Amino acid sequence: MFIKSVHDFIRGDGVAFFADQPQKDLVSMCGFDHKQAERHTNGAGMPDTVVLMEVGPRDGLQFEKKILPTPLKVELITDLVAAGLQEIQVASFVNPGIVPQMADADTLVAQLPKQAGVVYNGLVLNVKGVERAAAAGLTSVEISISASETHSRRNVNMTLKEATAQAGDMLRLSKELGLDVRAGIQCAFGFPDEEAIPFERIQRMVERYMEKGIEILCLSDTTGMADPGKIDTILEKICPLVGDLDMALHLHDTRGLGLVNVQTALKYGIRHFDASLAGMGGCPFVPGAAGNIATEDLVNFLHTCHIETHVDIKKLARCSRRLEAFFEKRFSGRMHRLML
Repeated sequence: MFIKSVHDFIRGDGVAFFADQPQKDLVSMCGFDHKQAERHTNGAGMPDTVVLMEVGPRDGLQFEKKILPTPLKVELITDLVAAGLQEIQVASFVNPGIVPQMADADTLVAQLPKQAGVVYNGLVLNVKGVERAAAAGLTSVEISISASETHSRRNVNMTLKEATAQAGDMLRLSKELGLDVRAGIQCAFGFPDEEAIPFERIQRMVERYMEKGIEILCLSDTTGMADPGKIDTILEKICPLVGDLDMALHLHDTRGLGLVNVQTALKYGIRHFDASLAGMGGCPFVPGAAGNIATEDLVNFLHTCHIETHVDIKKLARCSRRLEAFFEKRFSGRMHRLML
């Protein structure tokens, strides 16, 4: 098991981006009535099951300056699998000088337990990252580019045109190497220093991804600017465009709207969501921003709405509390402190 406290580690036992609702019962509050939802639902407009991708080992840890040693990362991910998570983003294959917490990505992947039905995913930002991920033994990668010209320049020092061309090269190589591709669009719901992202731009990005052949499309609320209205506006147009292609949402809780945004997306049959242990993570472009939706909070919400996740929330919460002890800080999530 993972360490119980900072003291365990020191002893040596453990060896690093409002909608108005009537106060009815919670199931009614989840209001699932859009016909578009039927492609992924039980016919009543409500998903039976939601698949969660735990991004804490990547998106969460990369914001922490204190390095979590590789053996403890392996224990953490092993415990996440034991808690029932079947999709885990375990690392990003990036320059370790820029993201020191991810310096052990190749070594980490080689040590992860193999279990049927569990998919380990890695974020890749260039062709070299794709090569490293495949060589390490991953079968799934995430290729993600920004819909914001400003964010693209700041985040990867590329114009949108340059980043799109590079993504095409990465997709081709991924397919040659037999990798499943999760294609992401960052800042799909906005960027603080830029006017609203034109939907036509997002549509062109989606169409290019689909032309190359992807397994799942992920819309990311990188800066936490999404709200129910924006979710509605984009999904009403995107769902008919992607057809039967699976779609995921990567939502942050910067303005406290994370779960409300999930509620809105469920109406469209979205059944893949990213979340991070205890709400770890953040956004370097929004000072003081909260992290991703806390996995425990999301699991609790979905279970309250009678939507299955196959995740044991108590086992999950133990992982989060141990991380809080290790990093000696309190993360933004709530439910992990209640599930004792």
